[in-house]
Order: sequence, then structure tokens, then C-alpha cells
Amino acid sequence: MVTVGNLMQTKPVTVEAGTSVVETAKLMRARNVESVLVTCQTQIIGIVTESDVVKKFVGADKAPYFVPVEEIMSSPVPGIEERRPLTEAADLMDKHRTLHLGVTKGGALVGLVSVRDFLRPVSIDDF
Repeated sequence: MVTVGNLMQTKPVTVEAGTSVVETAKLMRARNVESVLVTCQTQIIGIVTESDVVKKFVGADKAPYFVPVEEIMSSPVPGIEERRPLTEAADLMDKHRTLHLGVTKGGALVGLVSVRDFLRPVSIDDF
């Protein structure tokens, strides 16, 4: 059985609250990621995705450099334990209408999984 932990990203990219959306988008491009976690004094307070940037920033005609990520982030970040099966993650994503989940182990965030991660090749024997 393939679990969330098998496919999660173990080093999600983060930005500090107060970072502009433009700077966040540049970081996402530079790091080739579709989402970043937003932190405030090491606590995760939300997530910003490509979709958030397009729909809530570009599509809303916000003024560049003056919009902090908190204005477009989604919060809270839904989570799932790393040992749970991918089918459960898919159900949770559908329930929360999101494409990303925080991955936890013992209550602590240890990674991030996106629907795109489900497309990563895995052995047929794992299913």
C-alpha cells in the first residue's frame, strides 16, 4: 500500500508572514514549486498556491509589492498522518476542496503532499 509518507515532499518551501505576493511568486518560480507554507515565528499559519496567486492576486488586480501573502493564503492547512493511504488523502482533499495537505507525524508537520505528487511513478507492487 502506498502511503502519504511515500510521496510527500519532506522539505516544503516556506515564507514568513509579511512577505509580498510578488516575492513569494518569484520564490515559487525559482524553487520550481506550486505552493509555499506561510509561517509566523516558526508556526505554520497558511499555504499559498499557484491558484491563489492567479485567482486572488492577479485576477483581483491587486497592486504589486503591497499585498502580503496573508491576504491570499488559505488557512488552516488541512493535514493527514504520513502513514495514511493515498486514497484517504484524496478523499480529504476532495472534502476540503484543496490540492495540498500538510503531512504530520505525531502531530508535527513533516512534509507536504499535493495531488501532483500522486502522479509520481511508484511500483505497481505497492498498490
